Amino acid sequence: MLDFVRVACAVPPVTVGDPLKNARDHCAILEEADARNVDVLVFPELSLTGYTCQDLFFQDTLAETSLEGLGTVLRCSEAHPNVTVLLGLPVRQGARMFNCAAVLSGGKLHGLVPKTYIPNYNEFYEKRWFSSANDLRCDSVTLPIPGCEPLNAPIVQKALFILGDETKLGVEVCEDLWTPVPPSSLLALSGAELILNLSASNETIGKRAYRRELVKHQSAAATCVYAYASAGAGESTQDLIFSGQCLIAQNGTLLGETEAPIVSQTLLIRDCDLGQIRADRRKDKSFGDNAAALASMLADREIMLGGIPRSDGSLFPVNKLPFVPPSQTDRVERCMEIFRMQVAGLKHRLEIIGSKAVVGISGGLDSTLALLVAVEAMRELGRPASDVCGVTMPCYGTSDRTYRNSLTLMERLGISVKEVNIRDAVDLHFRDIGHDKTVLNGTYENAQARERTQILMDYASVVGGIVIGTGDLSELALGWCTYNGDHMSMYGVNASIPKTLIRWMIAAIAENPDFLNAKAVLEDILDTPISPELLPPDAAGKISQYTEDLVGPYALHDFFLYYMLRFGFTPTKIYTLACRAFREDFPPETIKKWIKAFYRRFFTQQFKRSCLPDGVKVGSVCLSPRGDWRMPSDASGKVWLEELERL
Repeated sequence: MLDFVRVACAVPPVTVGDPLKNARDHCAILEEADARNVDVLVFPELSLTGYTCQDLFFQDTLAETSLEGLGTVLRCSEAHPNVTVLLGLPVRQGARMFNCAAVLSGGKLHGLVPKTYIPNYNEFYEKRWFSSANDLRCDSVTLPIPGCEPLNAPIVQKALFILGDETKLGVEVCEDLWTPVPPSSLLALSGAELILNLSASNETIGKRAYRRELVKHQSAAATCVYAYASAGAGESTQDLIFSGQCLIAQNGTLLGETEAPIVSQTLLIRDCDLGQIRADRRKDKSFGDNAAALASMLADREIMLGGIPRSDGSLFPVNKLPFVPPSQTDRVERCMEIFRMQVAGLKHRLEIIGSKAVVGISGGLDSTLALLVAVEAMRELGRPASDVCGVTMPCYGTSDRTYRNSLTLMERLGISVKEVNIRDAVDLHFRDIGHDKTVLNGTYENAQARERTQILMDYASVVGGIVIGTGDLSELALGWCTYNGDHMSMYGVNASIPKTLIRWMIAAIAENPDFLNAKAVLEDILDTPISPELLPPDAAGKISQYTEDLVGPYALHDFFLYYMLRFGFTPTKIYTLACRAFREDFPPETIKKWIKAFYRRFFTQQFKRSCLPDGVKVGSVCLSPRGDWRMPSDASGKVWLEELERL
């Protein structure tokens, strides 16, 4: 189950005071929405009559024709049963009149939701015509629709509308959102995942941006999808102007907005991922606690709509690099924010224990970032860069390029430099354990990694320092580290940073004035292929061992990791999203190959993550056993892998 729903916010070309013409326009939009596989279609507030009818709302003719218009849309919806429609109209009930959202599908009116908060300030005079939902004295109303049998429908202030068997919708009207405790907050706590707002918010200077932030904020505060459809330029301009701003946001992220500043007709369509909403609510126990504390105020009725969402999620934005912001400005800002967090964590640790920092320098991305963090931490502590001790430890697989870059980088940064060639020590170790060094297997590689870690640990004792770990989040997920080798340190500054982000971080830091003298070597490190350099280089002294040839592309693995840890998605859904995101980069069979490898490695390598060194969390996920991820080391990944076999 992919858990997508396709939502559309519509602005019809409203003619104020002509519900019959407006109903026909609603039907035309409904037909288009159905053709585009929309599941839920929301129109603006009082969309059948126009919001700006003023005292015409008291006229019997307008009341009667608005009900006739409702009948027209109901009959149209019979031919489009897969679309749930929300439209606005005035509804009389005894001596009161309510500004209502009508929820209908398949020719049936499922319910009416009156507006709760009626604005009566500045340019708004709604209390002249409408009563609040708080004034309801019944739970149903009979509507005398011309040409039809009287229609009896629920009229409810607090209700959930259930699409299919589990998609839960909540409804509020315009001003309801602008209150300190909006009805949508209580509806969300009641279980509503998709909030629909029918609005007629007039335009003034700065209001468009404020409205956008309000919708984004409410979608985040209520952990929901929030769809907002506002009246357009067809409304009366006697005193006000309406822009038709439509907004769809999901948990604080804006999925879509009408681009033109003023529109008289538009249809904004977006796919929303309710799987993400459900995952976040399951994890956030405060959400459930809040619901329990406010139980007496929550929705007291559920209304079944029938049908099931048709969306395949093809309109939902999927970033192939979910840890990396797509825009350069946001990316640089994110990278520097993370860098400052890394520096702050290490700075505090060094300040507490008063030690030096020892970093193993390989000329690769991870050790480079760790070194930059250590140098900046020392600078902020007011201590010399020489209190950072860089140790380069060449061996069988060290290439000329990485060796040269290691020394150049340390020299440019002004740190203390130590070179220890470990070839003889590893040769001796091989003799001691009886390993033939011409056999280039795991023993051959792991012995080098453990020898380097031993040197770093012992050298830290010599200089009075702590070993700064260089391993990153992606390597920890795959177990691509040697147990008690590069897996171990005294403080891991990169532990929650994925490989796909580290490149961008180094690129951003290289532009910092404090590191400009190292910019050239940093750029060359960025151009160097990712490699553990544990196998001998080729005849030209170049790298012969490429990590991504062995474990797969880090772009794919980071994608798999993000959706597995962040939302707990199934392998099927992650594979589907990956095929969509990487359709121009990898064929489906390649993605399937590497997602299998990911799950296999993730489950078998948990024992390395169960004893990780200290290291701060900086992003949305981490694998620390003291933080986001707790998992038994002997858990089976069988059912995950079997699911992939069925694809």
